[in-house]
Amino acid sequence: MAEGRIVFSQHSLDHMPSRGTTRDEVEETVRSGERLSAKRGGYAYRKNFSYRSEWKGRYYETKQVMPVVVVEGDATVVVTVYVFYFGGRGQ
Repeated sequence: MAEGRIVFSQHSLDHMPSRGTTRDEVEETVRSGERLSAKRGGYAYRKNFSYRSEWKGRYYETKQVMPVVVVEGDATVVVTVYVFYFGGRGQ
């Protein structure tokens, strides 16, 4: 679990809307999600959210948010964010 400030790179801010997540979901994931090792000494966090909605024309039960971060001093910097949708069915 990350502590301290969460800072967003411009890349992460630019891509979050098109991937279907928000700053609040990313911050919640970093603060309370499962932590995984990532490349170059960074970390990824993942957390599942109840979604029960459509994304790009298909219904999904669950959305998993997975930000990749690096720690710089007292800040956790969100480098990029991946979003996965599952538990779906065609409409």
